[in-house]
Amino acid sequence: MSAFNAIGDEREIDRDEYTPGVEPQPTWCPGCGDFGVLKALKQALPEVGKTPEEVLTVTGIGCSGKLNSYLDTYGFHTIHGRALPVARAAKLANPDLEVVAAGGDGDGYGIGGNHFIHSARENHDMTYIVFNNEIFGLTKGQTSPTSPKGHKSKTQPSGSAKTPLRPLSMSLNAGASYVARTAAVNPNQAKEIIKEAIEHDGFAHIDFLTQCPTWNKDARQYVPYVDVQESDDYDFDVHDRAEAAEMMRETEDVLNEGTVLTGRYYIDDDRPSYTQEKKAVGELPDQPLAERYFDDDAEWERSYDLLERHK
Repeated sequence: MSAFNAIGDEREIDRDEYTPGVEPQPTWCPGCGDFGVLKALKQALPEVGKTPEEVLTVTGIGCSGKLNSYLDTYGFHTIHGRALPVARAAKLANPDLEVVAAGGDGDGYGIGGNHFIHSARENHDMTYIVFNNEIFGLTKGQTSPTSPKGHKSKTQPSGSAKTPLRPLSMSLNAGASYVARTAAVNPNQAKEIIKEAIEHDGFAHIDFLTQCPTWNKDARQYVPYVDVQESDDYDFDVHDRAEAAEMMRETEDVLNEGTVLTGRYYIDDDRPSYTQEKKAVGELPDQPLAERYFDDDAEWERSYDLLERHK
């Protein structure tokens, strides 16, 4: 039995199934890069054979947090910076569920930065898409962790004195087993990267450049962009950690100088996911927790039954 009857069914899936029956009018600004994330995700999910009933989309607060309002899957809108712990809990409770977490650069790299580091370190099996527009958008244009040095905003009217955070390098150093960057202006690449991330067994982090035409005009449109896999100017092995780190360093160095590099940066297919490691040591039950709620005969363990008493 399954907690969700659709899990395990094999059938043709149309991307329109991911559009709500009564489609809400998006409140993103015209020209916002968030539309590109939504489109790429709607294209990728059917190609990996996932129905809306097999997917959970967990979002934080901000413009990016509206994603699951426009995507017909199971959805959970969390508080600021807390998308990942909710997503991790859902995946542990129902490992068959495909979990996609999403948040902005302020939500994911700032307020939720601690959760990001440890989700990558533990290699939880999920896809994490960070809408990176180098600004706090929904709260009207404050400096974010990825805002470039010198960027002027309401909170830094004289220009930011801080060097921006390096999300790709941080992700690699924390332990993510799939790290990529794409952009809303590159929809075909975005779809393929999201598809690969969903199929990857482990923590897949996508730094998704999304232009903000309202509050961050300095970022322009993140064009022209260069796909590092297709360019003859860049040659590195995505499975080699040292080469990936060097390519990430170069990518993050030149972003605010007008050169936008995108593509896959690091892939480790051999590292076991957190779920696999927990199963290996016997700390995940054979019957997922989510299914017990649908099984009147299920036996429930309590922590005091599993731990030895202190003497």
